[in-house]
Amino acid sequence: MSRTAIPRSALRLSLISSRSLSSRAIESPCRTLAFRSSPAPQCLKHASRSFSMSSILHKKAGKANKAHAKTDSSPPVSSPGQPTATDQAYDVSGLESQILKAMEKLTHDLSQLRGGGKLNPEVVESLKVQLGTAGQGKETVRLGDIAQVVPRGRMMNVVCGEEAHLKPITSAIAASQHSLTPLPPDASNPLTIQVPLPPPTGESRRAAVDAAIKAAEKADKQIQVARQEHNKRLRKFELNRDVLPDDLQKAKVRMEDVVKKGHTEIKRISDGAKKVLESQ
Repeated sequence: MSRTAIPRSALRLSLISSRSLSSRAIESPCRTLAFRSSPAPQCLKHASRSFSMSSILHKKAGKANKAHAKTDSSPPVSSPGQPTATDQAYDVSGLESQILKAMEKLTHDLSQLRGGGKLNPEVVESLKVQLGTAGQGKETVRLGDIAQVVPRGRMMNVVCGEEAHLKPITSAIAASQHSLTPLPPDASNPLTIQVPLPPPTGESRRAAVDAAIKAAEKADKQIQVARQEHNKRLRKFELNRDVLPDDLQKAKVRMEDVVKKGHTEIKRISDGAKKVLESQ
């Protein structure tokens, strides 16, 4: 059997064509994606507003408005200047000081009273004693400066510092208005003067109570005088129109409240003292 001879060129062409067909069958077609650019977003337009500023209307300056620089309703300031007339109208410190002095004087006067056989040592210590003679010159001193008063129940001992003071001190005690009768010094205590206290009587109690009432009336009068002085200041502000009428009215109410409290305290002190004096 004879073999057919195939030329080399034909064989080479067939191999090339088969390879190209296989490569086309395996290779996948390429896809191209087309991107479309989106348009840029438009910016929102904001409506603009126009603001207008107008100055605040102020009240026309006047004499009363200038004086009303500060009231109790105004906010506190860090560095206040000179007090205004309104501040002075509201200030009751001077009135309160006068009322306090009246109370202290009343308390001191009531402590000096004796109603039932008891005597405050300060009463004897406050007696005036005359030292010296007419030729050498007399000197008036306080008994408490040259002697010591020691209460012992219904007896009061007056201890003298010098023997020469015994007679002047005895004379001063006997001449006092407290109905005291000093005894001569004892041999065991030559510098001590014993002063027995008289027994309480109805008359002495009534006298002490009457004195307490008079002392309370005197204190009330002192408060009234202090009120009159403060009211004169407010009246002056009113005539000069330095303070507004509303502030003046509030200042007067504050003044009356302080005076009322003062009278109430005077009555409380006086009533307490009268009860003590009547029970002695």
